[in-house]
Amino acid sequence: MLADWILGLAGGALIGAAAALLRHGTGLTAGISGISYALLLPADGARAWRALFIGGLCAGGLLAAALLGGFQRISADALGGVGLLAVAGVLVGVGTAIGNGCTSGHGVCGISRWSPRSLLATALFMSFGMLTASLLRPWLIAP
Repeated sequence: MLADWILGLAGGALIGAAAALLRHGTGLTAGISGISYALLLPADGARAWRALFIGGLCAGGLLAAALLGGFQRISADALGGVGLLAVAGVLVGVGTAIGNGCTSGHGVCGISRWSPRSLLATALFMSFGMLTASLLRPWLIAP
């Protein structure tokens, strides 16, 4: 089995390459929340490339699972239940709408362009994510 740091390095390189190819090929930023939203409700009729991009993300995950020994199964109950997951998903969606982007748009693409707005957004969502995880950890992780 490959070392975790090698897998992380390879994954990061692939994410960066995909973002760069999209930027240089279309001039667009690889913000997954925006691509997903526009795939569901396309205003400009560019549904095909969005479907291919999201399909490529899914295919990459399936390929990695096949090459590296499958998925790790985690039940919804282990994560706090379906209700908590639904609330978390809604909060993430609201946060990406308020922040006008997500980790891929701001954290990967915005920081690489030295966007002040993306630098601030990434610092804020990383800080609040760490704070939330630290506060909720005692209730979500069994001893």
